[in-house]
Amino acid sequence: MVNSIEPLRHVLSVPPHFLPLHPEVGPYAGAWNSAPFGLFYLNTLFMASAIVLGQLVTSTLAAYALTWLRIPGRQAVFFLILIGLMVPEQLTVVPVFLEMRTLGWINSYQGLIVPFLGSAFGIFLLRQSFLQIPLPLIEAAKVDGASRLQILTRVILPNSKSALITLAILNFIWHYNDFFWPLIITNTNHYRTLAVGLSMFFQSGSGLTPWNQLMAADVFIAVPLFLLFFLGQRYLVQGVMTSGIK
Repeated sequence: MVNSIEPLRHVLSVPPHFLPLHPEVGPYAGAWNSAPFGLFYLNTLFMASAIVLGQLVTSTLAAYALTWLRIPGRQAVFFLILIGLMVPEQLTVVPVFLEMRTLGWINSYQGLIVPFLGSAFGIFLLRQSFLQIPLPLIEAAKVDGASRLQILTRVILPNSKSALITLAILNFIWHYNDFFWPLIITNTNHYRTLAVGLSMFFQSGSGLTPWNQLMAADVFIAVPLFLLFFLGQRYLVQGVMTSGIK
């Protein structure tokens, strides 16, 4: 934070100091103008929000089916989903990239978003939360004539609000900060995200990295995440407690 409001000559001075000697806002303006960060912000927010929305829908439906519907082999299906949690992303990135290339989705919003619309972690988290809902509450809704969709929307989801918000926050933070997949799936500024844009500071070719501007870019990239965590920390704690995740 201190280095983001100082001239570069003071950032590189020896010995280092912990208080700003000559604070200025120039590094923030220089960082913002060094790359199309406005476009990167829009791309990142759109990508992360779309992924979160998609995962909330797919994870909710899958968790509801695995918790409350009498589906043959549902425990085996859930076990396979748990196995999916153990597969590292690096193992699947090549086949997924080849599939995106076949579909013509390289350097597109579809390529950024679609591969992440399903989440094994999301299904696991919501299923654990749904299991905490008392069975008599579900049975009472059935006796009153509620359909499966009504049970989901009017009984289960209102009682699982903390888990839903927890899933949304964790996934938003993860994909907001994601660097690896946006780096390989995009090749123009029109679709690049903040994490990829930040790396451009090291590719400017000038020979000297503008560390004060780099620190400034770190600050205005991290601010939305601090605000999100500040607003949602209560739900994060409740979501972890109600889902049984340690």
